[in-house]
Amino acid sequence: MARNVVVVGTQWGDEGKGKIVDWLTDSAAGVVRFQGGHNAGHTLVVGYGDARREYKLNLVPSGIVRPGVQCHIGNGVVLDIRHLLGEIDALEEGGIKVSDRLKISPGCPLILPYHAALDRAREAKRDPEARIGTTGKGIGPAYEDKVARRGLRVHDLFERKRFAEKLAEVLDYHNFTLTRYLDAKAVDYRETLERTLADGERIKPLVTDVSAALHAAHQAGQNLLFEGAQGALLDIDHGTYPFVTSSNCVAGQAAAGSGIGPGMLHYVLGITKAYCTRVGGGPFPSELDIATEGTPGCQMSKKGREFGTVTGRARRCGWFDAALLRRSSLINGLTGLCVTKLDVLDGLEALNICTGYRLDGRHVDLLPMGVDEVARCEPVFETLPGWPERTDGLKRWEDLPPNARAYLARLEELCQTPIALISTGPERAETIVRQHPFG
Repeated sequence: MARNVVVVGTQWGDEGKGKIVDWLTDSAAGVVRFQGGHNAGHTLVVGYGDARREYKLNLVPSGIVRPGVQCHIGNGVVLDIRHLLGEIDALEEGGIKVSDRLKISPGCPLILPYHAALDRAREAKRDPEARIGTTGKGIGPAYEDKVARRGLRVHDLFERKRFAEKLAEVLDYHNFTLTRYLDAKAVDYRETLERTLADGERIKPLVTDVSAALHAAHQAGQNLLFEGAQGALLDIDHGTYPFVTSSNCVAGQAAAGSGIGPGMLHYVLGITKAYCTRVGGGPFPSELDIATEGTPGCQMSKKGREFGTVTGRARRCGWFDAALLRRSSLINGLTGLCVTKLDVLDGLEALNICTGYRLDGRHVDLLPMGVDEVARCEPVFETLPGWPERTDGLKRWEDLPPNARAYLARLEELCQTPIALISTGPERAETIVRQHPFG
Protein backbone atom coordinates (compact mmCIF):
# COMPACT_ATOMS: atom_id res chain seq x y z
CA MET A 1 0.00 0.00 0.00
CA ALA A 2 1.29 3.43 -0.93
CA ARG A 3 2.52 5.67 1.86
CA ASN A 4 3.03 9.41 1.45
CA VAL A 5 5.24 11.61 3.61
CA VAL A 6 5.28 15.39 4.01
CA VAL A 7 8.56 17.08 5.03
CA VAL A 8 8.27 20.53 6.60
CA GLY A 9 10.57 22.90 8.43
CA THR A 10 9.50 23.52 12.03
CA GLN A 11 11.46 26.70 12.77
CA TRP A 12 12.24 29.73 10.58
CA GLY A 13 13.56 27.72 7.64
CA ASP A 14 17.11 26.52 6.88
CA GLU A 15 16.64 23.39 9.02
CA GLY A 16 18.34 21.02 6.57
CA LYS A 17 15.26 19.75 4.73
CA GLY A 18 17.07 19.18 1.42
CA LYS A 19 19.39 16.48 2.74
CA ILE A 20 16.50 14.67 4.45
CA VAL A 21 14.28 14.82 1.35
CA ASP A 22 17.15 13.46 -0.72
CA TRP A 23 17.69 10.66 1.84
CA LEU A 24 13.99 9.77 1.94
CA THR A 25 13.69 9.55 -1.85
CA ASP A 26 15.40 6.19 -1.62
CA SER A 27 11.91 4.98 -0.59
CA ALA A 28 9.84 7.21 -2.90
CA ALA A 29 8.88 7.10 -6.56
CA GLY A 30 8.09 10.81 -6.74
CA VAL A 31 8.89 14.08 -4.99
CA VAL A 32 6.55 17.08 -5.00
CA ARG A 33 7.37 20.73 -4.28
CA PHE A 34 4.12 22.41 -3.16
CA GLN A 35 4.77 26.05 -2.16
CA GLY A 36 7.20 28.96 -2.27
CA GLY A 37 9.49 29.96 -5.09
CA HIS A 38 13.18 30.34 -5.81
CA ASN A 39 13.61 32.04 -2.44
CA ALA A 40 14.06 28.52 -1.07
CA GLY A 41 17.53 27.01 -0.91
CA HIS A 42 18.37 23.32 -0.49
CA THR A 43 21.96 22.06 -0.45
CA LEU A 44 22.59 18.37 -1.17
CA VAL A 45 25.88 16.53 -0.71
CA VAL A 46 26.24 13.26 -2.62
CA GLY A 47 29.20 10.88 -2.68
CA TYR A 48 32.60 10.75 -1.04
CA GLY A 49 36.15 11.83 -1.82
CA ASP A 50 36.78 12.71 -5.46
CA ALA A 51 33.21 11.66 -6.30
CA ARG A 52 31.70 14.08 -3.78
CA ARG A 53 29.33 16.56 -5.39
CA GLU A 54 27.36 19.43 -3.89
CA TYR A 55 24.11 20.59 -5.47
CA LYS A 56 22.31 23.83 -4.60
CA LEU A 57 18.64 23.78 -5.56
CA ASN A 58 15.96 26.47 -5.43
CA LEU A 59 13.02 25.25 -7.50
CA VAL A 60 13.83 21.75 -8.70
CA PRO A 61 12.72 19.22 -6.04
CA SER A 62 15.53 17.61 -4.05
CA GLY A 63 14.69 14.16 -5.42
CA ILE A 64 16.27 15.08 -8.76
CA VAL A 65 19.67 13.65 -7.78
CA ARG A 66 18.15 10.17 -7.34
CA PRO A 67 17.98 8.37 -10.71
CA GLY A 68 14.48 7.34 -11.69
CA VAL A 69 12.65 9.53 -9.16
CA GLN A 70 9.91 11.67 -10.72
CA CYS A 71 9.91 15.33 -9.65
CA HIS A 72 6.83 17.57 -9.64
CA ILE A 73 6.39 21.32 -9.17
CA GLY A 74 2.85 21.79 -7.90
CA ASN A 75 0.41 24.62 -8.47
CA GLY A 76 1.26 26.18 -5.08
CA VAL A 77 4.72 27.19 -6.33
CA VAL A 78 5.29 30.61 -7.91
CA LEU A 79 7.55 30.06 -10.90
CA ASP A 80 10.37 32.19 -12.27
CA ILE A 81 10.92 30.37 -15.56
CA ARG A 82 14.24 32.04 -16.33
CA HIS A 83 15.64 30.91 -12.97
CA LEU A 84 14.23 27.40 -13.40
CA LEU A 85 15.85 27.05 -16.82
CA GLY A 86 19.20 28.15 -15.40
CA GLU A 87 18.88 25.58 -12.63
CA ILE A 88 17.99 22.83 -15.10
CA ASP A 89 20.93 23.73 -17.34
CA ALA A 90 23.37 23.69 -14.41
CA LEU A 91 22.14 20.30 -13.23
CA GLU A 92 22.33 18.75 -16.68
CA GLU A 93 25.82 20.15 -17.23
CA GLY A 94 26.73 18.41 -13.96
CA GLY A 95 25.46 15.08 -15.26
CA ILE A 96 21.97 15.07 -13.70
CA LYS A 97 19.26 14.39 -16.29
CA VAL A 98 16.33 16.65 -15.48
CA SER A 99 14.09 17.22 -18.47
CA ASP A 100 12.77 13.65 -18.67
CA ARG A 101 11.79 13.55 -14.97
CA LEU A 102 10.59 17.07 -14.08
CA LYS A 103 6.90 17.94 -14.40
CA ILE A 104 5.38 21.41 -13.89
CA SER A 105 1.76 22.20 -13.08
CA PRO A 106 -0.01 24.47 -15.60
CA GLY A 107 -1.54 26.22 -12.57
CA CYS A 108 1.75 27.65 -11.27
CA PRO A 109 1.60 31.47 -11.06
CA LEU A 110 4.44 33.14 -12.96
CA ILE A 111 7.03 35.44 -11.42
CA LEU A 112 7.78 38.10 -14.01
CA PRO A 113 10.37 40.91 -14.05
CA TYR A 114 7.97 43.49 -12.61
CA HIS A 115 7.43 41.34 -9.52
CA ALA A 116 11.12 41.45 -8.63
CA ALA A 117 11.22 45.20 -9.40
CA LEU A 118 8.30 45.81 -7.04
CA ASP A 119 9.84 43.61 -4.34
CA ARG A 120 13.16 45.50 -4.35
CA ALA A 121 11.63 48.95 -4.66
CA ARG A 122 9.21 48.42 -1.77
CA GLU A 123 11.92 47.13 0.55
CA ALA A 124 14.17 50.07 -0.34
CA LYS A 125 11.37 52.51 0.45
CA ARG A 126 10.67 51.07 3.91
CA ASP A 127 12.29 52.41 7.04
CA PRO A 128 15.31 50.16 7.79
CA GLU A 129 13.74 49.04 11.08
CA ALA A 130 10.56 47.95 9.28
CA ARG A 131 12.18 45.93 6.50
CA ILE A 132 10.93 42.37 6.19
CA GLY A 133 14.21 40.94 4.95
CA THR A 134 12.72 39.80 1.63
CA THR A 135 15.06 38.15 -0.88
CA GLY A 136 13.89 40.65 -3.52
CA LYS A 137 13.06 37.88 -5.99
CA GLY A 138 9.42 38.84 -6.54
CA ILE A 139 7.84 36.04 -4.53
CA GLY A 140 5.48 38.23 -2.49
CA PRO A 141 4.22 40.38 -5.40
CA ALA A 142 3.58 37.23 -7.46
CA TYR A 143 1.42 35.78 -4.70
CA GLU A 144 -0.36 39.15 -4.40
CA ASP A 145 -1.26 39.02 -8.08
CA LYS A 146 -2.49 35.44 -7.64
CA VAL A 147 -4.82 36.39 -4.80
CA ALA A 148 -5.95 39.55 -6.62
CA ARG A 149 -6.86 37.36 -9.62
CA ARG A 150 -4.72 39.34 -12.03
CA GLY A 151 -1.77 36.93 -12.10
CA LEU A 152 -0.50 35.12 -15.17
CA ARG A 153 -0.07 31.37 -14.93
CA VAL A 154 1.93 28.75 -16.80
CA HIS A 155 -1.01 27.68 -18.98
CA ASP A 156 -1.45 31.30 -20.17
CA LEU A 157 1.91 31.10 -21.96
CA PHE A 158 0.47 28.83 -24.63
CA GLU A 159 -2.30 31.26 -25.65
CA ARG A 160 0.03 33.92 -27.03
CA LYS A 161 -2.53 36.58 -27.97
CA ARG A 162 -4.35 36.32 -24.65
CA PHE A 163 -1.04 36.34 -22.77
CA ALA A 164 0.06 39.52 -24.54
CA GLU A 165 -3.21 41.26 -23.70
CA LYS A 166 -3.20 40.24 -20.04
CA LEU A 167 0.47 41.19 -19.67
CA ALA A 168 -0.16 44.65 -21.12
CA GLU A 169 -2.96 45.28 -18.64
CA VAL A 170 -1.17 44.07 -15.52
CA LEU A 171 2.15 45.70 -16.46
CA ASP A 172 0.42 49.06 -16.99
CA TYR A 173 -0.96 48.73 -13.45
CA HIS A 174 2.38 47.80 -11.88
CA ASN A 175 4.43 50.34 -13.84
CA PHE A 176 2.18 53.06 -12.46
CA THR A 177 3.08 51.94 -8.93
CA LEU A 178 6.77 51.60 -9.75
CA THR A 179 7.16 55.03 -11.30
CA ARG A 180 4.61 57.17 -9.45
CA TYR A 181 4.83 55.78 -5.93
CA LEU A 182 8.09 53.86 -5.55
CA ASP A 183 10.27 56.19 -7.65
CA ALA A 184 11.63 53.23 -9.62
CA LYS A 185 12.05 52.52 -13.32
CA ALA A 186 9.25 51.08 -15.42
CA VAL A 187 9.56 47.52 -16.74
CA ASP A 188 9.61 47.24 -20.54
CA TYR A 189 6.54 45.51 -21.98
CA ARG A 190 7.99 44.25 -25.28
CA GLU A 191 11.13 42.82 -23.70
CA THR A 192 9.11 41.09 -20.99
CA LEU A 193 6.65 39.63 -23.50
CA GLU A 194 9.22 38.26 -25.93
CA ARG A 195 11.50 36.84 -23.24
CA THR A 196 8.68 35.18 -21.32
CA LEU A 197 7.07 33.59 -24.38
CA ALA A 198 10.45 32.26 -25.53
CA ASP A 199 11.14 30.80 -22.10
CA GLY A 200 7.65 29.30 -22.10
CA GLU A 201 8.41 27.32 -25.23
CA ARG A 202 11.38 25.72 -23.48
CA ILE A 203 9.31 24.47 -20.54
CA LYS A 204 6.28 23.46 -22.61
CA PRO A 205 7.31 19.77 -22.81
CA LEU A 206 7.50 19.67 -18.99
CA VAL A 207 4.00 21.01 -18.33
CA THR A 208 1.71 18.26 -17.01
CA ASP A 209 -1.47 17.90 -14.99
CA VAL A 210 0.46 17.29 -11.75
CA SER A 211 -2.67 16.60 -9.73
CA ALA A 212 -3.72 13.80 -12.07
CA ALA A 213 -0.17 12.42 -12.23
CA LEU A 214 0.05 12.21 -8.44
CA HIS A 215 -3.31 10.46 -8.16
CA ALA A 216 -2.23 7.95 -10.79
CA ALA A 217 1.05 7.26 -8.98
CA HIS A 218 -0.81 6.80 -5.69
CA GLN A 219 -3.32 4.43 -7.24
CA ALA A 220 -0.41 2.43 -8.67
CA GLY A 221 0.92 1.92 -5.14
CA GLN A 222 3.87 4.31 -5.39
CA ASN A 223 5.20 6.22 -2.37
CA LEU A 224 5.27 10.02 -2.71
CA LEU A 225 7.28 12.61 -0.82
CA PHE A 226 6.01 16.19 -0.43
CA GLU A 227 8.78 18.74 0.03
CA GLY A 228 8.12 22.00 1.85
CA ALA A 229 10.22 25.15 1.64
CA GLN A 230 11.00 27.73 4.35
CA GLY A 231 9.64 26.88 7.82
CA ALA A 232 6.38 26.83 9.74
CA LEU A 233 7.14 30.04 11.64
CA LEU A 234 7.49 31.83 8.31
CA ASP A 235 4.00 30.73 7.26
CA ILE A 236 1.86 33.65 6.02
CA ASP A 237 -1.00 32.69 8.39
CA HIS A 238 0.72 31.04 11.35
CA GLY A 239 4.18 32.61 11.43
CA THR A 240 5.58 35.72 13.10
CA TYR A 241 3.60 38.03 10.77
CA PRO A 242 4.58 40.33 9.07
CA PHE A 243 8.13 38.90 9.29
CA VAL A 244 7.11 35.88 7.23
CA THR A 245 7.21 34.57 3.68
CA SER A 246 4.29 34.94 1.26
CA SER A 247 2.99 31.37 1.20
CA ASN A 248 1.66 28.70 3.53
CA CYS A 249 4.60 26.56 4.68
CA VAL A 250 2.66 24.14 6.88
CA ALA A 251 1.94 20.50 6.07
CA GLY A 252 -1.67 21.14 5.10
CA GLN A 253 -0.49 23.15 2.10
CA ALA A 254 0.90 19.95 0.60
CA ALA A 255 -2.65 19.04 -0.39
CA ALA A 256 -3.77 22.41 -1.76
CA GLY A 257 -0.42 23.16 -3.39
CA SER A 258 -0.24 19.94 -5.36
CA GLY A 259 -3.88 19.12 -6.07
CA ILE A 260 -4.49 16.10 -3.85
CA GLY A 261 -6.80 15.45 -0.93
CA PRO A 262 -5.51 15.54 2.67
CA GLY A 263 -6.39 11.88 3.04
CA MET A 264 -3.38 11.10 0.85
CA LEU A 265 -0.98 12.53 3.46
CA HIS A 266 0.02 9.79 5.88
CA TYR A 267 3.08 10.99 7.83
CA VAL A 268 4.32 14.52 8.63
CA LEU A 269 8.04 14.76 9.36
CA GLY A 270 9.17 18.00 10.98
CA ILE A 271 12.80 19.02 10.47
CA THR A 272 14.44 20.95 13.30
CA LYS A 273 17.97 21.99 14.09
CA ALA A 274 19.42 21.05 17.47
CA TYR A 275 19.45 24.83 18.03
CA CYS A 276 17.60 27.70 16.32
CA THR A 277 18.40 30.06 13.45
CA ARG A 278 16.61 32.87 11.68
CA VAL A 279 17.39 35.02 8.62
CA GLY A 280 16.16 38.60 8.29
CA GLY A 281 14.00 40.62 10.65
CA GLY A 282 11.51 39.57 13.29
CA PRO A 283 11.51 38.54 16.96
CA PHE A 284 13.71 35.66 18.13
CA PRO A 285 13.28 34.96 21.88
CA SER A 286 16.27 32.60 22.35
CA GLU A 287 18.70 34.59 20.18
CA LEU A 288 22.40 34.64 21.04
CA ASP A 289 25.34 36.88 20.23
CA ILE A 290 27.08 35.43 17.15
CA ALA A 291 29.83 38.04 16.84
CA THR A 292 31.83 37.40 20.02
CA GLU A 293 34.51 34.72 19.70
CA GLY A 294 34.25 31.80 22.10
CA THR A 295 30.52 32.16 22.74
CA PRO A 296 27.93 29.43 21.97
CA GLY A 297 26.27 31.67 19.39
CA CYS A 298 29.56 32.22 17.57
CA GLN A 299 30.20 28.46 17.53
CA MET A 300 26.73 27.82 16.08
CA SER A 301 27.31 30.44 13.40
CA LYS A 302 30.80 29.33 12.36
CA LYS A 303 30.64 25.56 12.85
CA GLY A 304 27.12 25.38 11.45
CA ARG A 305 28.12 27.56 8.47
CA GLU A 306 25.01 29.57 9.06
CA PHE A 307 24.74 31.61 5.91
CA GLY A 308 21.68 31.62 3.64
CA THR A 309 21.86 29.35 0.56
CA VAL A 310 19.95 31.91 -1.50
CA THR A 311 21.01 35.27 -0.01
CA GLY A 312 24.38 34.55 1.59
CA ARG A 313 23.23 36.54 4.63
CA ALA A 314 24.44 35.48 8.07
CA ARG A 315 21.75 33.65 10.00
CA ARG A 316 20.92 34.70 13.53
CA CYS A 317 21.49 31.84 16.00
CA GLY A 318 20.00 30.88 19.36
CA TRP A 319 19.26 28.07 21.77
CA PHE A 320 16.68 25.40 20.92
CA ASP A 321 13.17 26.73 21.59
CA ALA A 322 10.74 24.01 22.70
CA ALA A 323 7.81 26.44 23.04
CA LEU A 324 8.28 27.40 19.39
CA LEU A 325 8.45 23.74 18.40
CA ARG A 326 5.22 22.97 20.28
CA ARG A 327 3.46 25.65 18.22
CA SER A 328 4.92 24.17 15.06
CA SER A 329 3.78 20.70 16.07
CA LEU A 330 0.21 21.95 16.56
CA ILE A 331 -0.10 23.69 13.21
CA ASN A 332 1.55 20.88 11.23
CA GLY A 333 0.17 17.82 13.00
CA LEU A 334 3.67 16.37 13.27
CA THR A 335 4.06 12.60 13.34
CA GLY A 336 7.80 12.64 14.00
CA LEU A 337 10.88 14.87 14.16
CA CYS A 338 14.25 14.83 12.46
CA VAL A 339 16.95 16.68 14.42
CA THR A 340 19.78 18.09 12.30
CA LYS A 341 23.20 19.60 13.03
CA LEU A 342 23.62 17.97 16.42
CA ASP A 343 27.39 17.98 15.84
CA VAL A 344 27.42 21.80 15.87
CA LEU A 345 26.89 21.61 19.64
CA ASP A 346 29.86 19.26 20.20
CA GLY A 347 32.28 20.65 22.77
CA LEU A 348 29.95 23.08 24.52
CA GLU A 349 30.11 22.64 28.28
CA ALA A 350 26.45 23.43 28.88
CA LEU A 351 23.37 23.65 26.69
CA ASN A 352 20.30 25.77 27.32
CA ILE A 353 16.83 24.82 26.15
CA CYS A 354 14.09 27.44 26.06
CA THR A 355 11.16 25.64 27.70
CA GLY A 356 8.73 28.59 27.74
CA TYR A 357 8.55 32.36 28.26
CA ARG A 358 7.74 35.07 30.74
CA LEU A 359 5.24 37.35 29.02
CA ASP A 360 3.86 40.41 30.79
CA GLY A 361 4.43 38.79 34.19
CA ARG A 362 2.92 35.39 33.39
CA HIS A 363 4.39 32.10 32.20
CA VAL A 364 3.49 30.77 28.74
CA ASP A 365 4.68 27.49 27.26
CA LEU A 366 3.54 28.04 23.66
CA LEU A 367 4.86 30.61 21.19
CA PRO A 368 2.23 33.40 20.99
CA MET A 369 0.49 34.15 17.70
CA GLY A 370 1.03 37.92 17.72
CA VAL A 371 4.44 39.29 16.70
CA ASP A 372 4.33 42.03 19.33
CA GLU A 373 3.73 39.44 22.04
CA VAL A 374 6.61 37.30 20.72
CA ALA A 375 8.87 40.34 20.85
CA ARG A 376 8.03 40.79 24.55
CA CYS A 377 8.70 37.15 25.42
CA GLU A 378 11.57 36.53 27.83
CA PRO A 379 12.94 32.99 27.46
CA VAL A 380 12.89 30.59 30.41
CA PHE A 381 15.86 28.25 30.15
CA GLU A 382 16.66 24.78 31.39
CA THR A 383 20.35 23.86 31.38
CA LEU A 384 21.74 20.43 30.47
CA PRO A 385 25.38 19.30 30.40
CA GLY A 386 27.10 19.25 27.03
CA TRP A 387 29.48 16.61 25.67
CA PRO A 388 33.16 16.81 24.66
CA GLU A 389 32.93 13.92 22.18
CA ARG A 390 32.33 14.32 18.43
CA THR A 391 28.98 13.25 17.01
CA ASP A 392 29.54 14.05 13.33
CA GLY A 393 29.11 11.06 11.05
CA LEU A 394 27.68 8.70 13.68
CA LYS A 395 25.10 6.25 12.36
CA ARG A 396 23.71 4.51 15.46
CA TRP A 397 21.80 5.86 18.46
CA GLU A 398 23.95 3.74 20.77
CA ASP A 399 27.12 5.45 19.53
CA LEU A 400 26.00 8.93 20.56
CA PRO A 401 27.57 10.28 23.78
CA PRO A 402 25.30 9.74 26.81
CA ASN A 403 24.81 13.49 27.29
CA ALA A 404 23.84 13.88 23.62
CA ARG A 405 21.24 11.13 24.02
CA ALA A 406 19.96 12.82 27.17
CA TYR A 407 19.71 16.16 25.33
CA LEU A 408 17.71 14.61 22.49
CA ALA A 409 15.47 12.72 24.90
CA ARG A 410 14.69 15.97 26.70
CA LEU A 411 13.86 17.70 23.40
CA GLU A 412 11.54 14.84 22.53
CA GLU A 413 9.83 15.09 25.91
CA LEU A 414 9.43 18.86 25.81
CA CYS A 415 8.16 18.92 22.23
CA GLN A 416 5.79 16.00 22.77
CA THR A 417 6.82 14.52 19.41
CA PRO A 418 9.01 11.45 18.88
CA ILE A 419 12.40 11.89 17.24
CA ALA A 420 12.41 9.58 14.20
CA LEU A 421 15.70 10.63 12.59
CA ILE A 422 18.94 12.37 13.59
CA SER A 423 21.16 13.87 10.91
CA THR A 424 24.83 13.82 11.95
CA GLY A 425 26.29 15.31 8.77
CA PRO A 426 25.46 16.51 5.25
CA GLU A 427 25.97 13.16 3.50
CA ARG A 428 23.23 10.57 3.02
CA ALA A 429 24.80 7.88 5.20
CA GLU A 430 25.26 10.28 8.13
CA THR A 431 21.75 9.59 9.43
CA ILE A 432 20.55 7.78 12.55
CA VAL A 433 17.21 6.02 12.03
CA ARG A 434 14.93 5.38 14.98
CA GLN A 435 11.66 5.16 13.01
CA HIS A 436 11.57 5.28 9.22
CA PRO A 437 8.81 7.66 8.01
CA PHE A 438 7.96 5.31 5.15
CA GLY A 439 7.55 2.50 7.66
